[in-house]
Amino acid sequence: MNDSTAAAPSAPALYLPLDEDWESALAVVAHPDDMEYGAAAAVARWTGQGKRISYLMVTSGEAGIDGMDPAQCRPVREREQVESAAAVGVDTVEFLGYPDGIVEYGLPLRRDLSRAIRRHRPDIVITTNFRDTYGGTFPNQADHIAVGRAALDAVRDAGNRWVFPELTAEGHRPWNGVRELWAAGSPDGLHAVDITDTFAAGVVSLEAHRAYLAGLGGEMANAAEFLESMGREAGARLGTRFAAAFEVISLR
Repeated sequence: MNDSTAAAPSAPALYLPLDEDWESALAVVAHPDDMEYGAAAAVARWTGQGKRISYLMVTSGEAGIDGMDPAQCRPVREREQVESAAAVGVDTVEFLGYPDGIVEYGLPLRRDLSRAIRRHRPDIVITTNFRDTYGGTFPNQADHIAVGRAALDAVRDAGNRWVFPELTAEGHRPWNGVRELWAAGSPDGLHAVDITDTFAAGVVSLEAHRAYLAGLGGEMANAAEFLESMGREAGARLGTRFAAAFEVISLR
């Protein structure tokens, strides 16, 4: 087959708009900065609509800066995350204190996430990509995979009174009101939301991670450029200037 008859590569499918008919969400992620790499501008849009969104960090990201001892790093990253969340209208940020970099999927994590879901009683649970890669061959990080998969299971655990009955004994009533789980940045994402008007707030939110970005270096440390590249790519598939993409998993 010569060049004149070779089939042109197909364009990526257009994204479907996310459902925004909901009132509350709980974001469950592995590290400080996970929400900021792609989802924070969407959070700013939703809090601007009056929706209630809370953040739950499984770790404090204390192993994320090579030149800073974890004991010194932990409070720095927690402070930066609280400031980052405030920039997009989130005033509730919780840290579970799991060790950064070695989070294991399992019953203790599912139980802790189920407890949080029962406490917050959200309509939507947001997490980040938990697939094995980001598309192609670039591997995902182990904590992201463990936390995202545990979050998905914990949503169902939270609604079943016979799973982790000790949570009911603690006073956390079962909650089966989570309609969907949304994974930001997933290679299987088919939905997106317009973040054109809140893109700048998303940049400010990522830039609040000053110590982390300084230690990170490279392309991902330039918050505006990195987020603009991601946002434009997703926006082209949604028909907007900027967008944030999510994999949607229906739970009803």
